[in-house]
Amino acid sequence: MKEEIPARIAALRDYMRGEGINAAIFPQTDPHQSEYIADHWQVRRWLSGFTGSAGALVVTLDKAFVWADSRYWLQAADQLKDTGIGVMEEGKPETPTIEDWLCSALKSGDTVGIDGMVFSIIATQQLAHQLAAKGINLRVNFNPMEVIWNDRPALPLEKIFIHEEKYAGESCTSKIAKILADAAKQGANAAFISDLAEIAWTLNIRSTDVESNPVVTSFLYIAQNGTTLFVDEAKLTPEVVDYLAANGVKTASYTAVKDFLAALPSSAKVLVAPAMTAGAVAAALGDKLIAGTSPIAMLKGCKNDVQIQGVRKAMERDGVALVKSFMEIEKALATGTKITEMDVADILTKHRSAQPLYFDQSFDTIAGYAAHGAIVHYSANPQTNVVIQPENLLLIDSGASYLDGTTDITRTITLGNPTPQQKSDFTLVMKGHIALAEAVYPEGTRGAQLDALARINLWKHGLSYLHGTGHGVGHFLNVHEGPQRIHITENPTPLMPGMITSDEPGLYRSGEYGIRCENLILTVPAMTTEFGRFLKFEVLTLFPFDLRLFDTAIMTDGEIKWVNDYHTTVRERLLPLLNSEEQAWLNKKTEPLTRS
Repeated sequence: MKEEIPARIAALRDYMRGEGINAAIFPQTDPHQSEYIADHWQVRRWLSGFTGSAGALVVTLDKAFVWADSRYWLQAADQLKDTGIGVMEEGKPETPTIEDWLCSALKSGDTVGIDGMVFSIIATQQLAHQLAAKGINLRVNFNPMEVIWNDRPALPLEKIFIHEEKYAGESCTSKIAKILADAAKQGANAAFISDLAEIAWTLNIRSTDVESNPVVTSFLYIAQNGTTLFVDEAKLTPEVVDYLAANGVKTASYTAVKDFLAALPSSAKVLVAPAMTAGAVAAALGDKLIAGTSPIAMLKGCKNDVQIQGVRKAMERDGVALVKSFMEIEKALATGTKITEMDVADILTKHRSAQPLYFDQSFDTIAGYAAHGAIVHYSANPQTNVVIQPENLLLIDSGASYLDGTTDITRTITLGNPTPQQKSDFTLVMKGHIALAEAVYPEGTRGAQLDALARINLWKHGLSYLHGTGHGVGHFLNVHEGPQRIHITENPTPLMPGMITSDEPGLYRSGEYGIRCENLILTVPAMTTEFGRFLKFEVLTLFPFDLRLFDTAIMTDGEIKWVNDYHTTVRERLLPLLNSEEQAWLNKKTEPLTRS
């Protein structure tokens, strides 16, 4: 594929010249501002060959760069080598923003082209403002893919199915009523939803339009006088049509959405979330647009009791699958059977798919052996796949979507005799993991206020990691969701009861190995005192950490107790679900951690 990239960029530049475009920007998203996208919208990947889930491509008539964050610096450098496309390492102080770079690379009177359906309202406004200050024009209807991408995949046509209320815990009519009530508080009498996960959650529907994300390619308009789902008719089954009609939901063509919005009466006051809605949608709505906060984000983020209980059960089944998987991996290594990184991913899928209510993996498994573990979002392919040896470290980040919950877990294991540095690194990461898991904090606390708990032990040794510490996780939905996150940068959303978030500090030594330790944690009430209400975390994930990697000399008694208490919980929940051989394996893996 790499050899095709220069020709594609050349074709793009020819088209740009014909349209009077001096620079074009291609973000890694779709008209729904999604992180994970269907093949139809993989424009940046097709043009550049870079496969990361984030990062924009900028092409001028003589230069091209991909802006990639720290998760993808190494991957981007490798995939873009010899393509004529450079890497801008986003996040480094010396790296300019796309806007700043364009303002320095272009001259007054030049024109930047974008597709207004894949740039949010906020992004479009900010870009236009910065370019205008330098006399640079912005064209928002530039879509060369319709001409130069001859074999572009079609829009997804996978069938929709109903996510039953026994798993969802609430009817879609109840959710729509709450959304309209929130919209009214924000001065609107309707709401327009672009985010695919929010639409799936609202209507209790799912599909397989995006790999590992059970969402439906659609838009949703909600108003007091009726709700309309904009979706390709081929995706609808008679059962789904009847279900939607019974809940007061009409359907219209996916491609009719802008015309529909433009034709709304002037009395319509339509709430949209500017960061999650395309600039082209804003143009269609005009004065009818009310910019505000999505009513769905917090409703979806705070799981109800049915969902929480479902996730707990899903974690038990996931833990069983993980026991079977890690046993199989260990046996292969012990007997000298060849096993590769891709084999590890297949083993996990095999055992997870045998569990009740399994639907799909929640993301592509990351099985990074040795140096590959230092590539944060590494994904093995036939070109990079390596045979795993009985030495060094293996990082496995994986998860599954079950009808009653979504899982995401990372474990780092040693395959030989760990070095003192590996043990120290692992233990420092785990000290941060434990500190976050044990946190008790006042209501209203935001993720950024807790983030340092996971990093401070690393910082004391001059170590760090550049990715976030925790992301929200959906319920039989996207493994990455908001509105909360635990990150070094600020996020205004407080952690609230019912939110499920990851706890995943890490450490990566380029060319050597990577370490990440991840559980999912649920925000729950802790206590109420004269100083207010306090919250804490319940650990949801059920699988042991590798005892061989702990350096107890640098652990406190409390940290050792946390590991032992956690492993006791893992045994209590999983042993009844395992056969005798599996029970013996788990008992061995959860023996009490003691000072040597």
